[in-house]
This record gives sequence, structure tokens and C-alpha cells, in this order.
Amino acid sequence: MLLVDNPVLQRELLTNLRASRAFVLMLVYQIALAAVILIAYPRDVRIDLSRESASAQRLVDFFFVGQFAIASLMAPSFTAGSITGEKERKTYEMLLASPLRPWVIVSGKLIAALTHLVVLIIGSLPIIMLCLPLGGVSIYELLAAYMGLVFAIFLFGSISIFCSSYFKRTSSSLVVSYVFILPILLMGVFAWLGLASRGDLRLILTTTAVPLLCCLFGAVLLSVTARRLLYPPDVGSQGNEVVDLEKEQREAVGLVIQRDQFPDNLFAPPRRKTLMDDAANPIYDKEMHAELFSQGTLMLRLVIQLSMVLAIPLMAILLFWFPNLASYYVGYVLVFNLLTAPVFTAGSITGERERQTLDLLLTTTISTWQIMWGKFLSGFRVSFVLTAFLMFPMVLGCISPELSRNWKAMLAFFAICIVASLFNSVLSLFISTLVRRTSTSLMACYITLLVLYCLPLAIYFLVWNFAPSDSDVEHLRYFGITSPLMASDSVPMTSVQSGVSTARAKIGSWPLVFSYFGITLVATGVLLAVTSWLFRSRWRLTGRG
Repeated sequence: MLLVDNPVLQRELLTNLRASRAFVLMLVYQIALAAVILIAYPRDVRIDLSRESASAQRLVDFFFVGQFAIASLMAPSFTAGSITGEKERKTYEMLLASPLRPWVIVSGKLIAALTHLVVLIIGSLPIIMLCLPLGGVSIYELLAAYMGLVFAIFLFGSISIFCSSYFKRTSSSLVVSYVFILPILLMGVFAWLGLASRGDLRLILTTTAVPLLCCLFGAVLLSVTARRLLYPPDVGSQGNEVVDLEKEQREAVGLVIQRDQFPDNLFAPPRRKTLMDDAANPIYDKEMHAELFSQGTLMLRLVIQLSMVLAIPLMAILLFWFPNLASYYVGYVLVFNLLTAPVFTAGSITGERERQTLDLLLTTTISTWQIMWGKFLSGFRVSFVLTAFLMFPMVLGCISPELSRNWKAMLAFFAICIVASLFNSVLSLFISTLVRRTSTSLMACYITLLVLYCLPLAIYFLVWNFAPSDSDVEHLRYFGITSPLMASDSVPMTSVQSGVSTARAKIGSWPLVFSYFGITLVATGVLLAVTSWLFRSRWRLTGRG
């Protein structure tokens, strides 16, 4: 029943694999991988199976690290909406009332969601086989790497479907899934690259420890998910889960948010018990006091706790022990905001469309200017305050002699984080005005931000790793002018011990940093202007123009 005659599996497979986006995604994925091999394929190496090729080993390592990162980012997008999608479509209650066993539902959702991703991964096997004639890489290493990759996808899918069972909205499920998966991604990348010189040990671990751990943790998460479907929480009308905020506050484990106290009221103010002031913005007030956390603060508490747990060791290592690598901690802060900003803003307008209240909202006496800024400021306030919690360790890091000497660099780091946070929220609001579903808006935001932030870094690393000399790729850094990650890495820093510029400062470039500020602020202004025009043209906002 789990695989044969599983109606959930059959329905999900037909829906996912017959969609046109499945074929488009496969085409784009294969073209991208083929381009990577074409760019990085050694041109001055003679094919000799008796000799090991360092170029081939670097190429394979880069290829699998890239695939592992792509799998970790794509798996939640396929599975995080498995159960929350049923809740959003108002079919969750009917699914629970069906004669299907919980394990049948969970297995059908998981297998159907991951089948498309596994097909993408296996489809890349013929491309990587082109590296075998270079020598230095055996067929067993390739097969072991694919084996570990498939089991990692299973674990990522289990984490996502586990999160999907605990939240009502796909956006909340998606961001919590990413917060859980990102540490696993970092550990996997560091372990794979760290064992590059120990191919035998890496082969053994990939074929034994990785599958065992993935199956063990994945089975536990799926069991908890199935039990939650067997004994669901209180479900009200149309499959809506009943959330008792006072009960949630009493039973909260770990971090407890006191919504009426500082600093918790900065990002999660309590429900209003008095009348609003006459000059208050009703949209902003409604979003902050009721809408954003109407389904409880579980997602918020998990995001804060997990991000701080990861930030503490990173702060100690990167800000105090190796302060010259402070830009990597800034990168962690930027990635955190990249994940959280769309969650609080990408559904601001699509949520009104899904609730069929947008037309009603536009016919009120509230001006479109108040609607736009109320939606934007509420989402930006929450995401920026959460990001500021991770920026606070940077202030503490300034007590070290290395970072206090580089006060200009620290100011640049703070400015990069602020500008990037502003742009992320503005972009999310803009995309929310264009599409009709929150899930589509959220994925469009993530894809756009990944293309702007991470794609330039990937291209630069690819060319730099296989270029004959650094001078050949020095000008390529300006290709990442849209990426705050590249901008933070380009901030020059000076060594206290020697009193001269370090190796990092040699590649630092203030013009690139200021160019990032300029192009990002201009893009933010353009997006705000276009969004404002869409709000003024009410029929365009509702899609009737």
C-alpha cells in the first residue's frame, strides 16, 4: 500500500511530473551542469588513465559540492508544502477523515515530492562521467557520492515534511526547514572537502555512515509526522488548526517570548487591547498586532533559537580567533536575512488575494499609500530586528584589537547588512504584488535572491579555481556587484600584528563595495517606485487591468 495502489502517491506524481515546469527545470538543470563541465574541463591535460589528475579531482569535488548545495535548497521547496498545502487548500480535514493510514499519506507525499529531485540528480550522472577519462577519479567514488547524495535528499525531505506537519503556512514550514538543513549543509561541505586527500576514508563514510544516519534520523522524523496525522491537534472549520496562544505560551519549550516586554515587543508586539490613535496606520497596526503571528510564535521561536545556536560558535571562531575572516560571519547574517525577509513580506499581498479580501481592502477609505507602507514596514521590522540580533555579536567583536583597528571595515559590514535587509524586503513586496499565490511569491523571491547573491559567487569560484593565475580573474569580482556576500568579502582589512595589509586586503576593493551600495540602493528605489505605481493603479494590483 505504501508504493502500490497509493492514491496519494499517484495523485502527487501525476501533478508534479506532468507539469511543464518539470521539463523546464530538467532542461535548465542539465544545461547549467553541462556549462560547468565545459568551463572547468582541463584543456592542457593529456588523457592518461595511469596517472592521477588533480584537475579532475577538483572538478568532481566542485561538481558534487554544488549538487549537494542545490539538493539542500531544492528539497524543502518540493516537500515543505506537502501538508501545509492541504491546510491552505482547505482539504486537510478531508485527508484526515479518509481511510488512508498515516504512513500511506506520509510516504506518498515524501516519495512523490522527492522523485522529481532524484530524477534531476541521476540525470546528471552521464555528464560527470566525462571526468573519468582524466584519471584520479574512480567509478566507485562517483557511485558512492551519488549514493550519499540520494540518502541526504531523503533526510532533507523528511525534515521538510516534519516541519510541514507542524505549521499552517508553507512559508513558515519552508524557513524552519532551511534553518534545520543549513547546518547539515555546512557540515557536509566541510567534511567532503576536508577529506579530499583521504579518498578511501571518504568512500567508506559515504557508503556506510551517511546512509545509516540519514535513514535513522529520517525514519524518526517520519514516524513523528505519521503519529501527528494519527492524533492531530484540534481542527476547526475547513481544516483550520485551532491555536490557543495562551496555551502555547505556557507549554513553550526553550525560548519564551514575552510579547509585552522589551526586546520581544520589537518583533512580536502583543495584541492590541485599546483603540488605535487617529493618526495610526490601520494596515500596519493590523499586521503587527494580529496578522503576522496569528498562528502562534512556534516558527519565530525555532528560528531565533536555531540561528543563535549556530551564531555563538561562529562568533567565537570568526570574530575572536580569526578576526580577518569576519566577512564570513557577515555572510551568515546575510544568509539568515535572505531566508527570513521573504517569509514576512512575500505573502503581504498574495495573502489578501488568497483570502479574497484584496478587493474589499482597496475599496475602503484607507489610501493605497497606507496599505503599501503598512505591509512593507511590518514585514521589514520583524525581519530586520531578528537580523539585528545576529549583528549584535559584531558589536561585541569590536572589543578585540584586530576589529577595533578595522573600524571602517566594521561600519561597512553593518551598512551592507542594513542595505541588503532593505532590498530583500522591498523585492519581496514587489514580487508579492505580481503573483497570485504566496508559495509562488516565496519561491520567486528565493530564486531571485539566489541568482543575485550566490550565482556570481559560484561563477567566480569556478573560474578562479581553474584559472591559470589570479590576474586572469581579478576583474571578474565586479561580476558580483549585486551580491552583498561578494561586497562583504571585498571590504579591505588590516592586520594588527604586522601593521600592514593582509592577503585579504590585497583582494579588497572599496570601489566594489561602494558600487554595491550604489546599484542596490538604485534598484531598491526603482522597485519601490514600481510597487507604488502598482498600488495606485488599483485594477493592476487586483489583476483586472
